[in-house]
Amino acid sequence: MEIFLIAFALSMDSVALSMANGAKCLNFKIYQILKISFFYAFFQAIMPLIGYFLGSSFTEFISEIDHFIAFFILVFLGFKMIKDSRNLDSECGLNLTNKELVIGAIATSIDAMAVGVTFAFEEINIVSAALVIGATCFVLCVMACFIGKKLGEALESKALVLGGVILILIGFKILITHLGLLG
Repeated sequence: MEIFLIAFALSMDSVALSMANGAKCLNFKIYQILKISFFYAFFQAIMPLIGYFLGSSFTEFISEIDHFIAFFILVFLGFKMIKDSRNLDSECGLNLTNKELVIGAIATSIDAMAVGVTFAFEEINIVSAALVIGATCFVLCVMACFIGKKLGEALESKALVLGGVILILIGFKILITHLGLLG
C-alpha cells in the first residue's frame, strides 16, 4: 500500500501539469493525452531506478542513519512540492516537441530519483516499485488531462499540495518506524 501512496505522491507534479494542459487545451486529442502521459510516466518510472542504484552503491556505509536520510529527503521534497504549487507554469501542451516533453518529464521526476535513493535503504523490489510508479503516473496523468478539460485551472496547485503532504507523512512514518516508536 505504501508504494501506491508514494507513486501517487510522486505523480502529483506530472498530474498538475497534465491537468493544466487539459484546462488550457480543451481540444486535446486522445493521442496527445496518451503521448504526454507516457513521457511523464516513463521518467517517473526510470528516475527511481537511477536513484536506487546511486543509493545502493553506498548503503553499507550509512545504514545506521538511512531512516534519517529518507525522512529528510521526503520531508524536503514534500515541502518543495507544496511550495512549487504556487508557481505553476501551465502553457498549452498541444505543440510540445518530444524534446520539450523530455525536459518537462525530467523536471517533474527529479523527486522520484531522490525517492529511489531512499528505496536503496529499504527492502523494496525496485523494479516492481518503478513499474507501479510509472503505471500510476500514466493513469493519473490521463485522468488529469480529462479532469482539467472539465474543471479548468482551479485544481492544478491542489494536486501538488496533496502530493507534498503525502510525502511528508511517509517520511514521518519511516522515521517513527525505524526509531521503534511505531510497530
